[in-house]
Amino acid sequence: MLNNLKNRGVKDILTLCADGLAGAISAAFPMTDYQRCIVHMVRDTLQHVSEKYRKEFAAGLKTIYHAPDEETGHENMLEAKSKRDKIYPAAMKRWVEHWGAVCPVFKYSMDVRKALYTTNAIESLNSQCRRLNSSRSVFPSEDALKKALFLATMQITKKWVNKVRNWGQIYGELAIAFEGRMP
Repeated sequence: MLNNLKNRGVKDILTLCADGLAGAISAAFPMTDYQRCIVHMVRDTLQHVSEKYRKEFAAGLKTIYHAPDEETGHENMLEAKSKRDKIYPAAMKRWVEHWGAVCPVFKYSMDVRKALYTTNAIESLNSQCRRLNSSRSVFPSEDALKKALFLATMQITKKWVNKVRNWGQIYGELAIAFEGRMP
């Protein structure tokens, strides 16, 4: 996918939220901020916690990614880790290991963070495209595949009703942060 973006003339991606591929992303798009998907970080953490303690644990995690700045977020992460290490030593491991890929979220206001913190939207789109095209095992040409995916995307996006709140403010903040790189 990254090669396809480069081949189509995409030179820069401003901020990319993903689960892995950091090396490939930096090689293909060196000016890109790479950020781990916060939702997946939380899910991965909570899978190590019994149902009885999940709400309390999730509230502790929220103090990390809702912190006003990176320093406070890091302190909150260390505090959450120290509180839970005795019972759940593996739960906070991923946060510690991937802190460098979590902290780019702190560059932005809460409005921008809400727009960038998860990969769920693209995963949902991919899942729905796979489901719509699962009955077709072979396409006569690459153009036929592109047309099928385009039509599937058009059908899927008709169901999207939620707009990004405060888009003007978010766009303005990103335009300042990435001056000369936004359309």
